[in-house]
Amino acid sequence: MENEKITNVQQTTINAIRILSAEAIQKANSGHPGLPLGSAPIAYTLWQKYLKFNNRDPKWDDRDRFVLSAGHGSMLNYSLLYLYRFGLKIEDLQNFRQLGSKTPGHPEYGHTVGIETTTGPLGQGIANAVGMAVAEAHLAAKFNREGFPIVDHFTYALVGDGCLEEGISYEACSFAGTHELGKLIVFYDDNDITIEGNTDITFKEDVAARFRAQNWQVLNVDLVANPDSVSLLSRAIRRAQKQTKKPTLIICKTKIGYGTPLEGSHKCHGSPLGEENLQKTKEKLGWTWGPFEVPQAVLNHTRTAGRRGAKKERAWKAMFAEYEKQYPALAKEYREAMSGELPDLAKMQELFEFEKPMATRQTSHVVLQKIAARVPSLMGGSADLAPSNLSNMKDTDAVTYGDFQPGHYEGRNMHFGIREHAMAAITNGMQLHGGIHAYCSTFFIFSDYCKHAMRLSALMKLPVVYILTHDSIGVGEDGPTHEPVEHLIALRSIPGMKVFRPADGKETAAAWISALNGHAPTALVLTRQNLPQYENSGLAAAQGGYVLDDCKGKPDVLLIASGSEVELCVKAKAELAKEGVKARVISMPCFEEFEKQSNRYKESVMPSSVKARVCVEAGSPYSWYKYAGDHGEIVSMETFGASGPAPLLFEKFGFTVENVVEKARKSLQSLAH
Repeated sequence: MENEKITNVQQTTINAIRILSAEAIQKANSGHPGLPLGSAPIAYTLWQKYLKFNNRDPKWDDRDRFVLSAGHGSMLNYSLLYLYRFGLKIEDLQNFRQLGSKTPGHPEYGHTVGIETTTGPLGQGIANAVGMAVAEAHLAAKFNREGFPIVDHFTYALVGDGCLEEGISYEACSFAGTHELGKLIVFYDDNDITIEGNTDITFKEDVAARFRAQNWQVLNVDLVANPDSVSLLSRAIRRAQKQTKKPTLIICKTKIGYGTPLEGSHKCHGSPLGEENLQKTKEKLGWTWGPFEVPQAVLNHTRTAGRRGAKKERAWKAMFAEYEKQYPALAKEYREAMSGELPDLAKMQELFEFEKPMATRQTSHVVLQKIAARVPSLMGGSADLAPSNLSNMKDTDAVTYGDFQPGHYEGRNMHFGIREHAMAAITNGMQLHGGIHAYCSTFFIFSDYCKHAMRLSALMKLPVVYILTHDSIGVGEDGPTHEPVEHLIALRSIPGMKVFRPADGKETAAAWISALNGHAPTALVLTRQNLPQYENSGLAAAQGGYVLDDCKGKPDVLLIASGSEVELCVKAKAELAKEGVKARVISMPCFEEFEKQSNRYKESVMPSSVKARVCVEAGSPYSWYKYAGDHGEIVSMETFGASGPAPLLFEKFGFTVENVVEKARKSLQSLAH
């Protein structure tokens, strides 16, 4: 061990983190003790000496962010939140992984005070941390003025071997290095162990060389040769904080399950130690206190970090008060951004003005430009497809948006590169940080690459906007590899995800308004091909489903569709009228919003007494059985698509007016029998 003196209270606090974590996991008979035991000195050094926070105001804007990317080690986080007084009690630790507790199996944002993001799916957390660092850099460039660093904090993440094996970490860290995010500091708990055993069986790369190649500063701390070395960790953190042009990876060589009879073995990765091994661990670490007992000296020691943070927040508030006097307009914009405040977008009549047929990716772009001019916190971009997604904000005489890049972090247009998975997770991090209304974009087919991050958007109730274009076989010549078939039902199956597939410009505007005024992610699923503009469309689309084109009196048949297929229903209605059949056209851009409406409203749109129905959508039929009913027909995709001109593909797969009319006749005939 190096020549340093670790004070008794430091060592006891490090061991308190270990023992509390191990005891909670043992009591639950479930969890991952290996990481908390090995990485306790990393967490202690950061939280006790460097992390800027105020436990009495956990949402202070200028706090440092701490992300436990290796979320399976959640008891490390809970032990810290208890010791540093974020509101957790010993009883909460004793209820680890129990139903309804504040200490669930993996950290959950919005559930436990002090948790900055939901982690556990490996690699998501580090990508979220990159997004938080993006937000910090952007807001600092936008709002800071000489003598007034009102946005000035670090983002820290703790990752393990598993996080770095996941492909998303490569994508996210490449992005971070390219964009020189110097306020991002990542600790790598390098213990060479995953569930199946030593990482030699799967992971032999030179991690340091990999990160240096991605423009990261790489530092090393050997906690095997120098157990619990606070001074070595402190030295590394200080060096990391001084490097402003590169993110920093601090590789901490550790032993999983430190201090236990299972030290260095995969057997302590994801299983409790067992009572006997827990007792032997306490003996080895010199822990003489009872179960879930923490000596007062430790609690007094950790309290000093909170006091330090409270003092820093008071100084920040005093600085902001002076900033507000000197820069009142900027201060007002900052407050609005951090509060998430938006103008009343529904009153922006100009959002609903369209005169000619347009693809909904084009109408989305028109709406985006108008909203961006009114919402200065709107920021986002595409995974290298902005010219096709039409997701960029274009400069005007009144507003300059610029590109987010080194030296110009004030830019609002993001270039994520061909990194769909990381893009979605980075966008989550931007939204989590606060001060930004975040969006991202790609082809709808590539939402598969984004899926897990989109799921976490929904789990965390983050109003991230996903612009997903080229929504069906309308992609045409690119063929089945690029024609989404099952993707609508995949996203609709995510609890809390809103999926809008608008039929024209006004429906697109309504979808954008719904997306920004909510607490849920929204997928805007948009066409490549032109669609007509309907006279009766509009803000009603925000209700998810509405009557677009009605008949006189009670309808004989309901024609229900989303997106581009609404046009087929409108034309089929006219053809059916020639046969004396009364049809009602229902546009259904968002199932999720329609289901939130009252039963009275839903009945007014889709009367249960009208059994003859045709549902039309160029995707899988599985979303539609509920609305088709026992006598309804569905025009949908039952196979993959094909390569060819879009009009020919729609004809080949039955998306024609004639087929919709025929299906309506068939539905009516089934009632007659």
